[in-house]
Amino acid sequence: MMYQTYDFYSRSAEMMSGFIAMSQKLISHPGNPFSDTLLGKGIKAGLDSAYHQTKVYKKLPFDIKATCIEGKEVKVTEEVIVSKPFCNLINFKCDTDVQQPKVLLIAPLSGHHATLLKDTVKSLVTDHDIYITDWLDAKNIPLSDGVFGFEDYISYLIDFMNELGENTHMLAVCQPTVQALAATAIMAKENNPATPKSLTLMAGPIDTSINPNEINAYANSKDLNWFENNVIMTVPERFAGAGRKVYPGFIQLSSFMSMNIDSHINKHSDYIGDVFHGRDEKSASHRTFYDEYLAVLDLNADYFLETIDRVFINQDLANGKMTYQGELIDLKALTNTPLHTIEGEKDDICSLGQTQAAQTLCSNIPKELKLHEVFEGVGHYGTFSGSGFRENIAPSISQFINKHNG
Repeated sequence: MMYQTYDFYSRSAEMMSGFIAMSQKLISHPGNPFSDTLLGKGIKAGLDSAYHQTKVYKKLPFDIKATCIEGKEVKVTEEVIVSKPFCNLINFKCDTDVQQPKVLLIAPLSGHHATLLKDTVKSLVTDHDIYITDWLDAKNIPLSDGVFGFEDYISYLIDFMNELGENTHMLAVCQPTVQALAATAIMAKENNPATPKSLTLMAGPIDTSINPNEINAYANSKDLNWFENNVIMTVPERFAGAGRKVYPGFIQLSSFMSMNIDSHINKHSDYIGDVFHGRDEKSASHRTFYDEYLAVLDLNADYFLETIDRVFINQDLANGKMTYQGELIDLKALTNTPLHTIEGEKDDICSLGQTQAAQTLCSNIPKELKLHEVFEGVGHYGTFSGSGFRENIAPSISQFINKHNG
């Protein structure tokens, strides 16, 4: 019933948002003599705030049209290479004859759309042939397409790697580092020629028993029955996925925001001040971030519950207990896959050491094929976006991939 109530509120707010947008245009019109008065500026700032409080945030496009390769601007075209019920594999195809390393970029399936990695793609597409997992919103997936669980995620990654073929590097951001490591081990054990050429894991929960944070404590404070009874809901009738059991994106977003509520309130307060004083560049930057951050998707219930159980409660992979299709996943099968782990010093979602754990778990990979880096002053989102990522982390990723591309 909560989902239906939220959906009713959301639709009502969207109608109100349209009315507020019209009022904004009226008060901001150049012909309005009150537009630049103190009262007018105050009304504009208030309306702007109200608009964004009632706006329904939808998935944004990647909107990557061009990049620079070897000093030349080239066109970038999005192409869906593989289409599956729960995910599309997208290639950012560059109009160039320059041969670049293929990279499968695995986006998180944890509430946000893959476009949250827009900055990641923009930074890496200059030097790499980038493919990304574009996970679909479960509320829009018909029940006839079946369910999607934790092992299905691993299967998708293996299928994508087989599609891309040999000499493809794998890069996973946050939540899918576990599935990426598992898929790589499975393929290595089978001597699959499409096993990742190298594996880069960024800010992910490989072992959440290390330096447990607020998220880890929350996951461990409840049992699966509690999660199933309190956060799993049924998609309302008006969506294509009506009747599907999901973990709604709006609940995940509430959880994320509650962790740093003071920061979000302060940012919004500063934003209103920027609108009032006409600081267009700062207010535009705020809108760009939150237009993406507030756009969320629903997760299939099976996938969410299994992730909570296998990653956050029991740490199956770290404890050598994770299975795939009935067989234990053996990380010791990894013997010659270069491994790069990246963490942010100030990450409050994946604590220091949780990603680095992969280095110890993959004990049969030679030391010379391993690299672990901690970037000072970097929070969770800073590991894959922002100036710090563009200037420091992205070049390090490229250097590692190029080193092991031969």
